[in-house]
Amino acid sequence: MALIDKYVPAFSFNERHAVLVDAPGDKVLDAILGFRPEDDPFFRLMITLRELPMRAARVFGGDGQVSPKVFGIDDFTLLEHDNREVVFGLVGQFWRPDFGLARIPDGAAFAAFQRAGYVKLALNFATDAQSDGRIRLTTETRAFCPDRGARLKLLPYWYAIRPFSGLIRRRILAGLKRRSEAAGVSH
Repeated sequence: MALIDKYVPAFSFNERHAVLVDAPGDKVLDAILGFRPEDDPFFRLMITLRELPMRAARVFGGDGQVSPKVFGIDDFTLLEHDNREVVFGLVGQFWRPDFGLARIPDGAAFAAFQRAGYVKLALNFATDAQSDGRIRLTTETRAFCPDRGARLKLLPYWYAIRPFSGLIRRRILAGLKRRSEAAGVSH
């Protein structure tokens, strides 16, 4: 059983992408655990555009609050990893300008979280050794909506961001491929 199945076995929405990597599996896992998607200029641009409504409200609302840090991988909780898969989790109301994040300390808290109106999102990276020696690296994002209200709120948001999310995921996979292959030949 894949680790992601442990955290989000049923889902309302999902997206999956894959790439073949010419590097040992341990190098691929090291690259996954060390990767920072926010280092990608395209990712930063997309997040900046996504956060514009929230930042504009803070500027024009005059509430004197400091702008929040830019959204990144640190907003996710590392739920679990083994020698072939890494799973991150995030809980929130992603259609809200501030993402409506609920802080989740660990995998057990993520699995136990059950609150109407909040979406549980799991993001994994899984490796699968191929017969030719390469590694098939797959990433899947699953969103579970516990109730109809959350599903109806997430639906337009999911379809609006999906093309950009897919592009970001493919760029992440390409970056992981480059890092893994570079690490594989240097050792």
